[in-house]
Amino acid sequence: MSPAIFTFTGNLLAERTQHFAAWAPGRTQRATGESFQVGGKGINVAKMLARFGTPATALAFTGGSTGEDCRAWLARQRFASELFSTVAATRSGLVVRTDGQPETTFLGPDAAPDAAAWQAAAQYLDVQPTRPGSALAICGSSPGWASADAAPWRDAIGRWLQRGHLLVVDSYGPPLADLVARPVALIKINADELRVLLGADATADTAANLAVAQARWPHPVWAVSDGPGPVWLAEPGQPLVRLTPPPVFEVSATGSGDVLLASLLHARLVRSMSWRESLAFALPYASANAAHPGIAEFPDLTLS
Repeated sequence: MSPAIFTFTGNLLAERTQHFAAWAPGRTQRATGESFQVGGKGINVAKMLARFGTPATALAFTGGSTGEDCRAWLARQRFASELFSTVAATRSGLVVRTDGQPETTFLGPDAAPDAAAWQAAAQYLDVQPTRPGSALAICGSSPGWASADAAPWRDAIGRWLQRGHLLVVDSYGPPLADLVARPVALIKINADELRVLLGADATADTAANLAVAQARWPHPVWAVSDGPGPVWLAEPGQPLVRLTPPPVFEVSATGSGDVLLASLLHARLVRSMSWRESLAFALPYASANAAHPGIAEFPDLTLS
């Protein structure tokens, strides 16, 4: 039986995508088509895991009418979700797509969950009947993470680790700064996020930054991406590995890092591959995602 996998999205997005025959600022635009989807890194990870047939439960906060739209959309998905109500409305976003032009995304303001929502999330995590090797993936930004309101959630993560479960981090800012010092199994970030975490000079290369990170925080496995460039893998006591994704014509890179993380988790937790094997397994899926619009909606590879 596979371990339980939970993804945590601290900054959910009610996202509308509009398609235009042509687009330019400063004039009225009329869309030729529109779709709605729920955005957020943890949602994307759960969506891709579902394509592998790997069960996952997406945890997130919802509020207001935009939150209700998100609830309805998530109820129709192939993965489970557990949503915690908060007073502030879920942020909204607009993706604009035009043939022959890079897509443009407009994001609404962030809103931190209230104290009751953080407490509900903590209580939910505490009572989950999980199997050995179960994983919690902290994904994306998380407004209010360092606040007193969020203390119950941060404490619940500590109890999760005390139960012997895995913690995976694909985040930045306060969540990453907090969690990197804990016994994390995997940190999956990009090269810029690594530089910010270390306070490194912009000219420092990724290999040098990873050496600093491993010396400072020796426990995690690090997977560091850099757009379409190589992905670096640093494991404790192992030589640094650099693998290059298959080249593709990029249509939309949005969510490709989330597809990468989901594929890594599937390979490692379900197929029991080594981390290096898991990364090699994951890279073609991340590239396939970048070559198509949408997230985890590319034509089937050999999913297994």
